[in-house]
Formats: sequence, C-alpha cells, structure tokens
Amino acid sequence: MRLRLISSISRLDKRFVLSPTPLTTKVLVNYCITQFNNKTNFLDCRREMVTLVIASTIDAASIGPASAFLAMPGWHPGPPIQDMSSFVNKEVRLLKHNNSIVREDHLDKRWEEATGEVVDEVIFLSRHTAASNRPALTIHPIGVPHLREGEVSPSGGRPGWAAPPNPRIGPWLRLLKTIAESHNLTPEFEVTLEATHHGPEINSPTMFVEIGSTEEYWNRQDAAQAIALLLWEGLGLGGAAAIGAWSRSNGPQKILLGIGGGHYVPRHQDIVLKENAWVGHLISGYSLPMDDPGQPKVQENAEGVGGTWRQAIKVAYETTKESFPGGEVLAHLDQKSFKGWQRNAIIEFMNEQQIKIGKPGDFC
Repeated sequence: MRLRLISSISRLDKRFVLSPTPLTTKVLVNYCITQFNNKTNFLDCRREMVTLVIASTIDAASIGPASAFLAMPGWHPGPPIQDMSSFVNKEVRLLKHNNSIVREDHLDKRWEEATGEVVDEVIFLSRHTAASNRPALTIHPIGVPHLREGEVSPSGGRPGWAAPPNPRIGPWLRLLKTIAESHNLTPEFEVTLEATHHGPEINSPTMFVEIGSTEEYWNRQDAAQAIALLLWEGLGLGGAAAIGAWSRSNGPQKILLGIGGGHYVPRHQDIVLKENAWVGHLISGYSLPMDDPGQPKVQENAEGVGGTWRQAIKVAYETTKESFPGGEVLAHLDQKSFKGWQRNAIIEFMNEQQIKIGKPGDFC
C-alpha cells in the first residue's frame, strides 16, 4: 500500500521523489488531506486527467464556438495561466489566449506546470481557409513531419515533428456529420477530414476542429453552435457517455494510418465513414517529398529515392501507435495518387519498418 501511495504522490509533487527521507503512510495521508480538501480516498489524491480545449480570441471561428460552448451549463472560472483565462466543467478545461492558434506551443505542459493536472488530450478550435472558399467543418491531426531540420514551418510546429493524433478524430467526424445534417448545415457545409498539417508544437494527443472557409462562414453562429454541440456531446458533458475515448474501446482494434492522396484525403475518409474506423495521422502526398531517381533500375529500390518521405511515414506511424496503445496500426495507401516507383518505394520501406498495410475491408 505504501508503495502505491508514494507512486501516486510523486506524480503530484517532485519533492517527494527527490526527498531522501522515507515517507510514512501518515505523512502521505496528511498530504492528501491538505492538498485535496480533506478527501481521504486515495483515488482522489492522484492528479486529475483533463481535456484541454483551446481557443484564440483573435479568431472568430475559434472564439465563436468557444463562447457557445461556455454558454452551456456547468462552467465556472478556472485559474489564469500566463494571462490566459480558463474555465472548468467537470474534467474539461477551456483555455482562451490572444495569439494565433498555431503559435502558442506546449500549452499542455504549461497547463500541467501551472495546475498540477495531467492533460489527457487537446482540442483546438480554429478557422479553416481554402482556395475554393467553400464552407466547411473540418477535423484533422497536426504536425509537419516532412520538413527538414532547419526549415521554417510557416504555420507553426517543429520540422520533423507530429503530435500524437487524438483518438476521437474518427468518431467525432461521424458525430459532426450527424450534427451538421440535423441542424441543416449540409449540403451547404462540407464535413470533412483534412490531412495532417501545421502546429502548434504539443505532445498530448491533439486534433483541430475548424470552420471554413471565409470570414462570412467563420462568423456563422449556426456553425459555431454545431461545433459547441460536438464538444458537449463528444466529451460527455451532457450526462451521456463520451464519444471516441480509446480507453473505452473493447477488444483489439485496427487504426487507419492514411498515406497519400490530396489534402482532404477522400479515399481514407470513405473508409472512416463507412467502416467506423479509428483514425491516426493522415499524410497527404505533399507531405511525402520523394526525389525521382530517374534511373529505371533504381526506381524499384527505396534506397535510391531521396526526400523526407521516410521520416514523415516513420514519425506518423510512431505517434499514431502512441495514441492507440494495444491497437493495431495499419497503413492505408491511396494507391492511385502515387506513380509506380513511388508506390514501390513506400511499400518496400514499410516492409522494412514492419508497418502493415491494410485494405478497406481490414478496417471493418
């Protein structure tokens, strides 16, 4: 019992780990009573795992859904974090800042250091831009795993990095589609996944939820309400079970790691919508830089294909595995998006890395 208590307390306060003096059960009990409002249940003595929702006050498509979310029952003010205001509702924390949504790095770590709470997952609210200007509600993982060290990431993040993908991405895409349809936002708004892209740098399982694609739509209150409802239902704040928590899954599950295709990953998304698949990173073709070797004999050999595509695949695979402990990550290739030599090189590399490749039927 004493060892279990020390383990719990040491996560709360590093001085217990560093102290050379053995801690007695009585000291630990007194610590819990002091720190946790006289709670003597040692389950209450462990640090709480929380969901961190982040909004930017300078982004209408971010602060709009955040305000609609805060208008729902149960919220009360939380602690200020480095001039950022916060709000608390059960295990959910909403944090508002006044900077670009992709420029505030390590907000999970900063929250943990300030409050002692462990951030289990992060959800960013943001605007979406597109050349088409089409109205859209989007969800995606983040990272720039294809950039070389020293390259500048124009939209935040660190070259060669990707955040672990939030396991809720697949289930929440399906939930968002249902909400949008029931609130008559479709077909005006497209509900879609996006490929992995941009920052900010963060290490907790993360996803972006966005409204696009012009100022008119960033300010749409019906779209903001739909995102707020997604958060409310998806996080279980209304009393029903939360949706998309990996720890709630039963038995072995397969996770889709999307490789190739365009920014809106339509072939990967088809599987996610039809097969109720779990989703990891979605690495589009533009995040798989591959140098054409130009020599027919080399084209069948992955070693002869330069570029950072290997790095992108490896980082995406490893961080996806991190988000889904116990799950089986299968790569799904958008076969038609690759030239023959690209496809052959990718398959050879995946075989070397023991990354299994799945077909659509494997994700049922």
